[in-house]
Order: sequence, then structure tokens, then C-alpha cells
Amino acid sequence: MEKMLVAVFEDESKAYEGSRALNQLDDEGSIAIHSEAVIVKNPDGTAEVKQAAGDFPIRTISGTALGSLIGLLAGPIGLAVGALAGTAAGSIGDVYSAGVDAEFLDDVSATLLPGRTAVVADVSEEWVTPVDTRMEEMGGVVFRTAKQDVQDEQKAREVASLRAEMDQLKAEHAQARADRKAKLQAKIDTLNDRLQKKLAQAKQRSEQIKRETDAKVQALQKKAAKARGDVKTAIDARIDRIREQSEHAAAKLKNLTAPQVRKAG
Repeated sequence: MEKMLVAVFEDESKAYEGSRALNQLDDEGSIAIHSEAVIVKNPDGTAEVKQAAGDFPIRTISGTALGSLIGLLAGPIGLAVGALAGTAAGSIGDVYSAGVDAEFLDDVSATLLPGRTAVVADVSEEWVTPVDTRMEEMGGVVFRTAKQDVQDEQKAREVASLRAEMDQLKAEHAQARADRKAKLQAKIDTLNDRLQKKLAQAKQRSEQIKRETDAKVQALQKKAAKARGDVKTAIDARIDRIREQSEHAAAKLKNLTAPQVRKAG
């Protein structure tokens, strides 16, 4: 299962130990790391990326689920990480792209206090014990959440609501007196602008999912080609789950963006 994982440590050296331990678990086939970074929470509440990228399929945090999550963990006044990640810290778009919910963010933020350091990772993981055991040995507190599609569902409801409201206004526009048509058209145009922004976000989300999925699958296929026995079986199963999850998300987004809305004339 694809998850967003955060392990919080009291000091930076322990976080680097935690990062190395995660990489060892990846080498052993216990988990698959798709992207990872070490961040530190500064005294002013901002967060700073201390280590990122590495030999992972997703080699940059910019514009990814991981980058969005880091931007959110930077806090409402922490724009440094958000800028590095190519996102606006604390924005709704970050939550949408990160695939997490507010409860997860609240839990992590309550522990990731100024002076503490965290390992943040986008992983595939079937069992929690390997990661929990290694992180706890180093004093780490682990938070994880399965990647959420709640935001996709919320977007779908918002788009459906806007389309229904526009249909109602168009019907009224068709029967309105001349002195009312201009005002109704202005309302329709405003709603259409809002709708097009949401559809553009959905398109960007779809492209992001495809890029990340392709990178993850290609990297796992290379690992599977070198693996044997149970490790190869586990990697092949991960590939299938990642593809299935991606196809499910893509289908939702496709339904959301079609049909395209036309302005009333």
C-alpha cells in the first residue's frame, strides 16, 4: 500500500540514522521508498530541507506528493520549504497533492516542534512492524497514512455543484428579459471561471499521478529483475497495487473533467 510516512526525532543526527535505516529496509525489500527527505523545524516555526532526493525513482521533491507534504509541515508562516517544493505552504492545493488529511497533519505538527527533525517519505509498505521497530530503536515517533483520495471525491462534488448551478442559471438566462440577461451572464461567467480552475487542478493532479506512477513502476521493475524468491514476489505485488491505485485515481479524475463546460451565449 502506498503511504506518506513521517518519523520525528529529537535531533538531526538521529534523523539521519533513521533515514539510513529506512534505506536498509528498502534494500532488503521490506519497503519501497519512492522519495524521501530530512527536514528540520526551525525556532521560528519554518521548516528547512536538510537532505532530499537520493537514489530514488522520484529524484526531486518539486511538484510531488512529498514536496506538498513538506510544504504543509512548514506551517502557516513557513514559506521556505514550500518555495523549495514548488508549492504554497498551507494551501488547499498542497493537501490535494500530498494525499493526506487534516487529522494526519495535525498529529504530525503536534510532535514536529521547533528544534526537532523528521524523515518524510513516500513509500510502499505492507507491514508496519519493520519500520516501526527500526525507528523506535532510535527514539523516532512514526506517523503514516495511506494516500487519500478524499480530496478527489471532494473536487468531484464541487464540480458537480458548480455545473448544476450553471445549468440552472443558463435555463433562467434563456427565459430572462433583456435587462436581466447581462447580470445572469456575468454570474455564469464567474461560475465558469471557478469551474475551469478546479478542472485545471484536476488535470495537474492527473499528470502528477501519472509521472509519479511511471517513475515508481520503472524503478520497481529494475529491482524485480535482480531479485529472487519472496523479495521478487513482494516487489511484483507492489507494482500491481501501485498500478491499480493509479488507474482508480485516473478514472475518478477523468470522470471529473468530462464533459467540458461551455459558456452560455
